[in-house]
Amino acid sequence: MQMQGGSAPPDSRDPHAYSDGLQLGSGDYAVPGVPRLVLADEHTFASLRGETLERRFSRKGEDSTTYDLQAWFGTSFNKAVIKAEGDIAKGKLEEARTELLWGRAFTSYWDTQLGLRLDNGTGPSRQWLAFGVQGLAPYWFELETTAYVGNGGRTALRINASYELLLTQRLILEPRAELQFYGKDDPERRIGRGLSEASAGLRLRYEFSRQFAPYIGVERSGSFGRTADYVRAEGSRSQQTRWVAGVRFWF
Repeated sequence: MQMQGGSAPPDSRDPHAYSDGLQLGSGDYAVPGVPRLVLADEHTFASLRGETLERRFSRKGEDSTTYDLQAWFGTSFNKAVIKAEGDIAKGKLEEARTELLWGRAFTSYWDTQLGLRLDNGTGPSRQWLAFGVQGLAPYWFELETTAYVGNGGRTALRINASYELLLTQRLILEPRAELQFYGKDDPERRIGRGLSEASAGLRLRYEFSRQFAPYIGVERSGSFGRTADYVRAEGSRSQQTRWVAGVRFWF
């Protein structure tokens, strides 16, 4: 028996050599008025999500309005990300954090994020380099962890976790917790080193659609260490329970 052998055809690596001249997006398989279809990871998408846009009510009348927004533009693997979070009380911006990041997927459910952070509000502005990860942890926990390095040897760490418990297909209970740590005192911004602030809460929302969901909830928040001393020195409470009402949206 003589085995097959010899040289491969000269066009063996040509992707169009055996298509009889047909090409994607033209000829017999072209659909008039429809652009060439590509895979999802080749498309460019944009999204804006309002995780929280709410009014917070406390017993001593220390009410405030807060927002937590996130927008991104790019592909499934690479995207530009903007995060904005702030607190407005008595018509004044108390504190705000804005981050401009570049996100890169490194697994199916996780992105690395690298960029800049700017703090505004009470006290002088602060600038930071930011590096973190964001994604879906086992058992469907949304997790966001970011480390920061600022001028003057400042460092910080922020951890945010949430979980969605579906009571029905539209009624959803969301536990959420956040921790903030700082590496050194910053009296001008009323921040102490170590665990500075922590909060944990429950929000119950009703999704009229996946893009629009009003909610109500309760949250327990607190300041610790030197940060708590700064808060008490201004006549405020370092620990408080707040009722919240707001809306969650995305498009």
